[in-house]
Amino acid sequence: MTAPSRRAVLAGGAALVGGLWAGRAPAKVTREADRPQLAFGVQSGDVSPVGAVVWSRADRPASMRVEWSTDPTFARGVEAVDGPDALVDSDFTAKVALRGLPPGAEVHYRVRFRSLESGAWSAPSAGRLRTPPATPDGGGRPLVFAWGGDTCGQGFGINPDLGGMVIHDHIRAQDPDVFIHCGDLIYADAPLLAVKRLDDGRVWKNVVTPEKGKVAETLAEFRGNFRYNLLDGPFRRLLASAPMVVQWDDHETKNNWWPGRVLRDGRYSVRSCDLLAARARRAFFDYTPIARRSSTPGRIFRALPQGPLLELFVLDARSYRGPNGPNRQRVPGPKAAFFGDAQLEWLCRRLARSRATWKVVVSDQPLSLHIAHGGVDSEGMANGHGGQPSGRELELARLLAFIRREAVRNVVFVTADVHYAAAHRYSPKIAAFRDFDPFWEFVAGPLNAGTFGPNPLDPTFGPEATFVGIPRDLQPNRSPLDGYQFFGTGAIDPKTRALTVRLHDAKGAVVHRLELGPR
Repeated sequence: MTAPSRRAVLAGGAALVGGLWAGRAPAKVTREADRPQLAFGVQSGDVSPVGAVVWSRADRPASMRVEWSTDPTFARGVEAVDGPDALVDSDFTAKVALRGLPPGAEVHYRVRFRSLESGAWSAPSAGRLRTPPATPDGGGRPLVFAWGGDTCGQGFGINPDLGGMVIHDHIRAQDPDVFIHCGDLIYADAPLLAVKRLDDGRVWKNVVTPEKGKVAETLAEFRGNFRYNLLDGPFRRLLASAPMVVQWDDHETKNNWWPGRVLRDGRYSVRSCDLLAARARRAFFDYTPIARRSSTPGRIFRALPQGPLLELFVLDARSYRGPNGPNRQRVPGPKAAFFGDAQLEWLCRRLARSRATWKVVVSDQPLSLHIAHGGVDSEGMANGHGGQPSGRELELARLLAFIRREAVRNVVFVTADVHYAAAHRYSPKIAAFRDFDPFWEFVAGPLNAGTFGPNPLDPTFGPEATFVGIPRDLQPNRSPLDGYQFFGTGAIDPKTRALTVRLHDAKGAVVHRLELGPR
């Protein structure tokens, strides 16, 4: 008998597993109103060769149960894991760390909640993931990752006339082993209107919710921003089909925030970015499949080994930075921080220790694109002045010199944030600072937001834009209707170990391709 396709399993999974669960249920008839509802689907994340995190949300106090199997019909080899209670203090979200998964396998899982009041079980919600292979041959298929960022920004939310944020269906069509969201997963600082009139006379329509009617300040409002994205069918389908690696940047809290910043924005009654960020971080952990670390429960930077071919190094360039300013300090220090000493030292150690062929560093922001703040200050790492490194660039110089000194091979950076797609080749031959090996950086996004750019490249580290996905004279803040939305994919061949990077447009078409051989 031919096994059902992945899409068939996902499409029919709820009905199939509903019957299986029903076979175990008591004979009495349960009122539908007594059953918890899983309106926001399921997600998995932080996958490894032997484990993953599974997330879901109930609509009332309930206990979580996850079952998984390599059999898509769940007829054999089913393992069950009881998760935590979903209570009001987590906004009824819950997640379970699955352990002991088989490496290099397609794992199917289903989630149910049991009401803590009525005892009734919810209908199941199903998903699948692939664990990374433990051997270099990868089971004979390429290891594929996808990435992008910038979702629901500049007043562009879920457009029902378009079928929602359909770019996520095109990402899903690439069948990635892992989907990396590089930050600005929500726009907590960007309220939505039901109708947004564009400068060319067209109209953009939005699904709206109460929490998206104002800037987020309370914990409930931040959580409501995450729930808003999960109303989107294409986004939910992607999250149910591939594990997500999440990163955060500024819009999860407030545009261009840094620790200690006090706002002068009249829309806010809460002026402390530290307080807003604390609430935003709590909502981020509540609503994403990121593993909680008992020693540092709020830490976002982490390394995620994906087997012999790939390791992901997920950074946090928001929580430890100094204030935005001219960015011209001549010596390192708190005011010149971007990643911060502790995170930078951790990254150097983990890169040197990694035995994966490809080390992909996931950065909140591009390394050398100048991102302005207030017209004259720097929001990003680059200061736009060229010459020897200064300000936040000192940390990048330290990192790149370490990579060269320790002979860490095959390091690639992927990022988003600037709302267009680009490929950047870095060469010491044309750089002011030359103590580094050549490397590549790839930019993708936005996934559903206004298009901007291109930004100027700071020449300090010798970057060259070999591809830019938008016209040089594009007017700023173009609507998704114009088609300038992008995501990226990387595919590692298990035989040659070559990494092929592709940049895709809003409909999934490849607009740029580059193959990199391992060293």
